[in-house]
Amino acid sequence: MSKYLYLKVKEIEKETEESATIHFWHPLNEVVAYRPGQFLTILLPQGDKKVRRSYSMSSSPYTDVSLAITIKRVPGGFASNHLLDSVKPGDILETMEPMGNFFPKQADDQTRQVVFIGAGSGITPLFSILKSILMVEPESEVFLLYGSRDEKNIIFKDKIDALKQKYKERLQVVHSLSQPSFEWNGETGRLNKTHILKIMESMPSLNKKTAEYFLCGPDDMMEEAHRALSILAVPDQLVRKESFITATSAQPGEVVAEEDESSKTREITIFYEGTEYKLPVKPHETVLEAALNMDIDLPYSCQAGMCTACLGRCVSGKVHLDEEDGLSEAERNEGFILTCVTRPMTDDVVIEVE
Repeated sequence: MSKYLYLKVKEIEKETEESATIHFWHPLNEVVAYRPGQFLTILLPQGDKKVRRSYSMSSSPYTDVSLAITIKRVPGGFASNHLLDSVKPGDILETMEPMGNFFPKQADDQTRQVVFIGAGSGITPLFSILKSILMVEPESEVFLLYGSRDEKNIIFKDKIDALKQKYKERLQVVHSLSQPSFEWNGETGRLNKTHILKIMESMPSLNKKTAEYFLCGPDDMMEEAHRALSILAVPDQLVRKESFITATSAQPGEVVAEEDESSKTREITIFYEGTEYKLPVKPHETVLEAALNMDIDLPYSCQAGMCTACLGRCVSGKVHLDEEDGLSEAERNEGFILTCVTRPMTDDVVIEVE
């Protein structure tokens, strides 16, 4: 069952000219449980509707007292501009409970090498995870490749430097700037395939084929990183990625369902919060769209099949997923679906939503 929280803003910490971290108090008599790399979905009133936006936690449950999200301004974006310009300490924000599966398996007795490759605001969940690994796994090594526009836009620059001082050789950091000043003497250029390979070659202690990799940032950067890791013969199971794509920025895809199965309205059954709902899903309509049209408040956030906030399980019938990247092959084989990209293909579809 998805839980809604009302979190009071504790502090707003400026990171760069265009980004800030919002720290929250835990609710009275309750500690909000979350895992490193998960996200909060914020619900912001806009007219008679609520706009939902997901922001990764930059805090770590192992190193930080307060849970926190870090937001970078999106030009013309309602949510990011409102949160950065209008929200102040003491304000109450409605959120969904922490969600997401972009988190590591952790144990204090394991020893491993973990490589983080990110750009821009993609550093947010990576920062949460790397802090956690450094704290919980005293024998593990962390490598960070982080791309930014210029020195002024390196999010968490001082905090990363402080971690480097604290953990010494256990944390290796390489910043690469696409528009550096004349004073910059570090790496320059975007994190493309060639540049990533070059940087990794400069890390002789890194065992590239056995390390674990976490990628987050623009899709083109993550594609370039994947190409680099493929050249290094890194197994796919050692690579995790998180996309910040949202419904407002996603390009519509081609409907690939067969016409004879998708060109008619299907009546499906949804079990949610102990209630059974029967609802029609029109041709080329997703399960989530059909539910919201009937005022069934299913959980959701990105509406693009990436964030997993709308996770459910198909226990009967046949469905089609317009986007599969948000789920692993094992999860799909077990019947897990994301309602925002799911379309029924038969009349006997039954979906359970937790």
